[in-house]
Amino acid sequence: MLDTPQTLPELLILAARACPERGVRIFDRRGKESEFRAYPRMLAAARDAAARWAALGVRAGDRVLVCLPTCWELLDAWWGAVLLGARPVCIAPGGAMGAQEAHLRKLAAIFERLGASRLLCDESLARDAREAGLDELRRPIVTAPQFAATTPADAFREAEPELDELAFMQLTSGSTGIPRAVMISHRAAVHNPRAIADAVCAPRGRLLHDVADAVVSWLPLNHDMGLVGCMLFSVAHRLNLVLMRPDTTFLMRPQTWLQQVAAHGRSLSPAPNFAYQLCAQRVAPEALAGVDLGAWQAAMTGAEMIHPRTCAEFAERFARFGFRPEAFRPCYGLAEGTLAVTFDRAGQGVRTRPLPSGAGAGLGLDEVVSTGRAVLDTEVRVVAPDGSELPEGRVGQVRVKGPGVFSGYFNDAQATADGLRNGWLLTGDLGFLHGGELYLTGRTKDLLIVHGHNLMPHELEWLAEACAGGGGSERCGAFAVAKDQEGEQAVLVLEVAEREAAALEALEREIRKRIGRELGLPLADVVFVRRGKVPKTSSGKVQRGELRRRYLDGELERLAAP
Repeated sequence: MLDTPQTLPELLILAARACPERGVRIFDRRGKESEFRAYPRMLAAARDAAARWAALGVRAGDRVLVCLPTCWELLDAWWGAVLLGARPVCIAPGGAMGAQEAHLRKLAAIFERLGASRLLCDESLARDAREAGLDELRRPIVTAPQFAATTPADAFREAEPELDELAFMQLTSGSTGIPRAVMISHRAAVHNPRAIADAVCAPRGRLLHDVADAVVSWLPLNHDMGLVGCMLFSVAHRLNLVLMRPDTTFLMRPQTWLQQVAAHGRSLSPAPNFAYQLCAQRVAPEALAGVDLGAWQAAMTGAEMIHPRTCAEFAERFARFGFRPEAFRPCYGLAEGTLAVTFDRAGQGVRTRPLPSGAGAGLGLDEVVSTGRAVLDTEVRVVAPDGSELPEGRVGQVRVKGPGVFSGYFNDAQATADGLRNGWLLTGDLGFLHGGELYLTGRTKDLLIVHGHNLMPHELEWLAEACAGGGGSERCGAFAVAKDQEGEQAVLVLEVAEREAAALEALEREIRKRIGRELGLPLADVVFVRRGKVPKTSSGKVQRGELRRRYLDGELERLAAP
C-alpha cells in the first residue's frame, strides 16, 4: 500500500497505521454523551462489517443501501461495504411520524433503479415496510440489530480496487422525483479531500496538521458535505472527527455545535447558510459562557446560496466569544463534483460583488458572495447556452472539469449524457467569474435547495394539488426565494376556485401540514390565485421562473391575505 493513499480502503488503513491515537467521536441523540473510537478500532469494525455483509450474501459490485441516522452502525456498515468492494449508498432516515409512507415509496423506487441487494435500517422502518406490504423492501431488509447478530463469514476477499473503479454513490434529486445515484470513483473520492485541504491551507502555506486538529460536524452522512467534506476528509488527513445528530442535537440545541467547535482546539467545521442564521437568531449569549471560538480555523459555508448579511450577523454576535470574521471560508460544490468545486483561498472572510444588472434569478440578493477559485487540478468555466466561454463579469452557466467530477448516474444513461459533455459537468448553476473567482447568481434548473437539501419542485406541487383536490385542473408552482437573511425558502402558488377566506385558511394549514410531514419542509409562503393565473407554456407546463418573478415583483393577485 502506498504512503499516499489512492483508494478508499487505503485511506482507512493508513489512518489506522499512521495516527492510531486519533479517530471519531459520536454523540448520542441528545448531544450529551459521546463515545470515541480510534482509527485502528474503526478499521477492525469495518473489516468485521465486511465479513457480515459477505455472510448476508453481498458480493463485490453489489449495491447496498444504508438508511440510518449518524451512528456507529452507519460508519461500520459503510466502510465494511467499501472494504468488500460493494457500493454503499447512504439514504436519509425517514422524517417525522406520518411521513414514512412517502419515504417507503421513495426507497422502493431507489431499490428498483439501483438493483440493490440489501437495505440496512432501524427496526421501525423495517416494521413499517412489512406493514405497508412493499414487496420490494421485504426480502432485502436487515435491521441494525440483525446485522450485529450476523455471524461474520470465515473469510472474504478484501477489495483492491482500481483508481477509476466505482467506490460509492451519492443520491441527488432527479427530474422524476426519484433520486439519481451519483457514481463516485476511488480517484475522485481520494482527490476531493486532498483538494479541500490544499484550499484550507492556502492562506498560511502550511500543512493541514499545522493548521487543524479536528473536524466538528452535525451534518448528516447522507449529504455530500457530511460524507465527503467531514467523514472522508477527516480519515484522509487523520484528523479527529466529532459527529452529532442534525435533528435531535443541532436543530434542538444549536449551541451544542459551537460548544463542540470550541472544545476541540483548532477546528474546521462546515455548514449551510441557514445553520449560521439559526445560531445568530437562537443561541443566547449565556448558553456559551466560557466558550472560546478563537481557534475555529475555518467555518466553511456552502451547500446553498450564501447570504452576506447572515455571515455578518453571525460574526458580530459571536465576536465576544472570539469568532473571527476571516474564519468564514465560502465554497461551492455538489454531489456530481464529489463535493468541492471552488473554495475561498484568500482567507479574508466573506467578500461580495454587486449582482450584475439583469442577472437576478429570483433569490432576492443585491450582492453575491465569492465562493473562491477552482480547487486543485480543477477547471471552472462560465458559458453561454451554446457552450461558448463568456468573459469575466458575464453571467452564464457554470461548468466544471477535474478529477472530482462524477462518473455518471447509475442506470441512467440519458441523465448522464445530459449532465456530462466531453468531460465537463453541466452543473445547472448560474454565475460569473471575477478575478478568477466564482460568484453564483442562481440556477438554470428547477431544483430547489433549501437548508442544503435538494428538492424537486413537483414534489411539493403534487402534495399541494392533492390537498386542493382539483383533479389536475388546479395547477401549482413551487420555487425558492431568499427570505431575509435566513437563506432560501420554499414558496407555493396554487390556483383555486374562488373561496371564502376561512376555507382558504384551512386549505393552507392542510398544505403546510402535509408538506411538513412528508418532506420535513416548512414553507415561507402559500399564495392562492384564481384559475389560469399560474403562467404555463403552450403545452401546459408551469413556468416556475416566470411565476417566481411575478411573486417577487408583487404582480400576483392573492385571493386572501397570507
